[in-house]
Amino acid sequence: MPESQNIEWKQQWRDEYLKWICGFANANGGTIFIGKDNKGQVVGLDRFQKLMEDIPSKITSHLGIVSDVNLHEKDGKHYIEIITYPYDVPISYHGTYHYRSGSTKQELTGSALNEFLLRKAGKTWDDVIEPNATWEDIDEGAIETFKKAAIKSHRLPGFGDDTTEEVLTNLRLYKNGQFKRAALLLFGKDPKTFFPTAYLKIGKFGKDDADLQFQDVIECNAFEMADKTIEILERKYLARPISYEGLHRVENAEYPFEAVREVLLNAIVHRRYASTPIQVSVYEDRLMVWNEGKLPEELTVEMLKTKHPSLPRNPILAETCFKGGLIEAWGRGTVRVIDECIQYGLPAPSIKIIGGGLAVILYKDKYHTEYLEKFGLNSRQLDAINYLREHEEIKNADYRKLFDISGKTAFRDLETLVSLGFLSKEGEKKGTVYRLHVR
Repeated sequence: MPESQNIEWKQQWRDEYLKWICGFANANGGTIFIGKDNKGQVVGLDRFQKLMEDIPSKITSHLGIVSDVNLHEKDGKHYIEIITYPYDVPISYHGTYHYRSGSTKQELTGSALNEFLLRKAGKTWDDVIEPNATWEDIDEGAIETFKKAAIKSHRLPGFGDDTTEEVLTNLRLYKNGQFKRAALLLFGKDPKTFFPTAYLKIGKFGKDDADLQFQDVIECNAFEMADKTIEILERKYLARPISYEGLHRVENAEYPFEAVREVLLNAIVHRRYASTPIQVSVYEDRLMVWNEGKLPEELTVEMLKTKHPSLPRNPILAETCFKGGLIEAWGRGTVRVIDECIQYGLPAPSIKIIGGGLAVILYKDKYHTEYLEKFGLNSRQLDAINYLREHEEIKNADYRKLFDISGKTAFRDLETLVSLGFLSKEGEKKGTVYRLHVR
């Protein structure tokens, strides 16, 4: 049995392993073997009988739980198996809370601890009552905008005549005369009054992250934030390359509108609101949207690239956005972003875990170096693509001269780029020229 997310091997018992047991109890349970080395081989224990008395007692007295503690023998060597089951209530060790995530143990603090305690209580952050909120904090105009959007989406067609109180009550945003956090995020006049980081930052960067050229802050309710962000992006941050269809001038957006909007909406719905704001970073060749908050344990980055379970961090917020026609509810948000970019002639976006949050990166074109590297291109091929950004075409002879290689190697490199769809090929034999393949 290999060491994994739910299994630990330890050669000797130490009281600090009570923290590991605490972490298992707060997560999905797990097993610690005492008397095995880091390869899982039994090395044996000298005082196993006393440990069989001490370990259960320490688990009960320090953690207040019961674990199965079993003694085993192999080839005359004894080892102990400690099986801990998951608990529905939070378990602490001397006032601190530990959690098993992947193959590591974490001590929970700050917003992560708050989120954990809420989850154990069967609640989410957006479901908590905000006791100081009043009707003066609610924007009636935002409610009316939502009602129109919900009717148009056919997800709430019959409540056009409902009062604001009835709307918020039916959306589970208002209960017993009090507002939930989701109500203030979605329809508050100034959500920052209650949640200081409930805003979005946009930055335009030059060569690197240290080269911040200008920035903006978007402060509004969550229901309007995506569209207001796109408005500022298109007006101030993103160029519109001009082309012509016959006599008609056409302005093409650098990125597909629906993809950018979907990425922003996903960030708004899934972010952790207790700390850092959403960050939109605009570079010359890419756009990145980052929101704090790790993925649920049930999901991986790779799963986001296909249809996957919908597990929003803020389910009430997500449900309201769905009913208002802003998002889909079936785990297709990231898939839709990928499809939109590919149909637009751009490479598939990158999805990464960065700095305790999730980043989605849209690339301006499919010749971005980070994207090209995924195909295993060699340095000559990468340089050739950069060469073609400045020159209209390249021939086999040019390629040979640039890199001092044989004609056969040049042919192989260029034909590979054609087969991958990065270059187009025109002409025959010595007259053959290669150009960037334009969408």
